[in-house]
Amino acid sequence: MINRVLIRIKVLQVVYAYYLKRSGDIKSAEKELIKSLQRSYDLYLYLLQLIVVLTDVEQKRLDALKYKYLPTEQELNPNTRFIDNKFAEQLRLNKTLVSFINNNGSVWSDDDMFLLRNLLKEILSSDIYKEYLQSPDVYESDKEFWRKIFKNIILKNEELEDLLQDKDIYWDSDFGVVATFVVKTIKSFNSENGEEQELLPMYKSNDDLQFAVTLLHKSILEHEETQNLIDKQIKNWDIDRIAQMDLYIMQTALSEIKNFPSIPVSVSLNEYIDLAHFYSTPNSSNFINGILDSIVNELKTTGVLFKS
Repeated sequence: MINRVLIRIKVLQVVYAYYLKRSGDIKSAEKELIKSLQRSYDLYLYLLQLIVVLTDVEQKRLDALKYKYLPTEQELNPNTRFIDNKFAEQLRLNKTLVSFINNNGSVWSDDDMFLLRNLLKEILSSDIYKEYLQSPDVYESDKEFWRKIFKNIILKNEELEDLLQDKDIYWDSDFGVVATFVVKTIKSFNSENGEEQELLPMYKSNDDLQFAVTLLHKSILEHEETQNLIDKQIKNWDIDRIAQMDLYIMQTALSEIKNFPSIPVSVSLNEYIDLAHFYSTPNSSNFINGILDSIVNELKTTGVLFKS
């Protein structure tokens, strides 16, 4: 689940924090990176659990209506398609998810009820829900319903994103990326797998974790070397007007370009220019693109860099 895009984000954040503290050590930075990546995976599991939580919120709502004073016929006999969703029930019983929640507890609490009820209200008033009620009462319809809800409603809910950021500082920029993996996971479910259905592993392979740790180490240990390369290109710029984050983005990008032969230069450049859109100033992406392009050309000319 932890892909290279998320790894680059996390490494950049740790590099930034490392130099902000001015007293950090590389081992502590590595521990911080690994913890940050672990919390991203935790968020993935908690977002899957959200489907079960919302189902329970609706169950409680219907129960309360049924036992209120003078309930209507509709309240006594509500449509239970939402709470009887077969995909949600499979997820509730999923061994991996159940084990995680038993060992770590749930992130969802009674303090979140106002937001959860509003989110549920948005879901139940959506066209997706109306279409769902008209669809065949089969597992595939139940699964597709939640895939659409996650993609079109939950993933776009800014209040939910803010709530999660308040719950854990490591989730400050994770929501959008992690939620897309939840959508992919829902699509991969099969009713025949029951509670044994596999969820996405934290890492696709050990290479990804090694990439993360190596990139962090190189970004810190090669700081002086990469900074010299950058300084040569920005000598005519007012250094005080260059965003500090721009320097860290370029530093991390160059560490990747120089130390990972299997990753094309264009891939690295595009990834870090994209990061600049989100983490620096409006003009940073063009500035970073120009500087990195010049440095790459110099490294190729001097025989330091051979890959395309």
